[in-house]
Amino acid sequence: MKPMVLQDTPALAIDNITKEYCQWQRSGTARDIIKNLLHPEKRVVTALDHISLQVKKGEFVAYAGANGAGKSTTIKILSGILMPTEGTVSVLGLNPAKDRIKLMSHIGVLFGQRTELWWDHPVISSFQWKKEVWNIPDSVYKKNLEMVTELLDLSDILKTFTRELSLGQRMRADIAMLLLHSPELIFLDEPTLGLDVLAKQQMIRFLKKINLENKTTVVVTSHDMDDLEEMAQRIILINKGKLAFDGDFDELRNVMGGFYRIVLTTAKEETPLSIPGMRLLKTESGVHEYEFDRNVLEIHKVMGLLSEFPQILDMEIKKAPIEDVVANLYLSWREN
Repeated sequence: MKPMVLQDTPALAIDNITKEYCQWQRSGTARDIIKNLLHPEKRVVTALDHISLQVKKGEFVAYAGANGAGKSTTIKILSGILMPTEGTVSVLGLNPAKDRIKLMSHIGVLFGQRTELWWDHPVISSFQWKKEVWNIPDSVYKKNLEMVTELLDLSDILKTFTRELSLGQRMRADIAMLLLHSPELIFLDEPTLGLDVLAKQQMIRFLKKINLENKTTVVVTSHDMDDLEEMAQRIILINKGKLAFDGDFDELRNVMGGFYRIVLTTAKEETPLSIPGMRLLKTESGVHEYEFDRNVLEIHKVMGLLSEFPQILDMEIKKAPIEDVVANLYLSWREN
């Protein structure tokens, strides 16, 4: 389908949006049931709290946060399922709430374990149904069907009933169906959830490929930070409905300090070395893992320190795992 957004128009523009929900409070006791009938009690929950951000066309963005942070609420507002309580939203230059039908022909949305595939029909029947209902031109449908069949390895499952697919197969088929109309922007909520290592790698390679080659804008949520770092160039973190971080993964690491890991190998009988400026994390059979802050102890100083220990047989320096960085960040937010 013909792209509808100009090159200099943001794919997403969120301006000071807030989303509030009302929760009715009930205890279940007979006394409170009568009380609630006369004087209903409710609590206002702020899912999103004055968030503003932009996503450029062709970006691959990770959108993350702890459970209940507001990720799914944001995606639902951007796709027109919910309306914000305050603020404005523009998706491909359109208002999702007012122009939802027009917008849906240019975006794709996939929510975790939910599927649009017909449960008691072959996968290809769902694809053909979408072609007819969405009025996808024959040439576009044929080109995209060939692309997703090849890149997502669907040839063996196109004639298989959806109910007979494994989780990994169904996720691949869902992604394929999502792309049949050539969306300019796709929202993916936990696309690698529950997938085995091979299926996960295949999914990540495919998403990176369509982002790079087709310039498809991708916004993905996940609790697996390693997957997000592998996929996205930019990560946005929200905490309790507020924007908490927006940058790349190296910048995120620096938020908690420039922590690196170094793994030293010695003879098995060697005890862990005491190295100034380094914290021992674990040791097993002559393999010792330490952590140090590169902002405090620079790499060339590390090398100088290690040269004083002839018992070191091998060494490896690597960045701190992004899972640990984000876990520590979540913990600091919770404590504050």
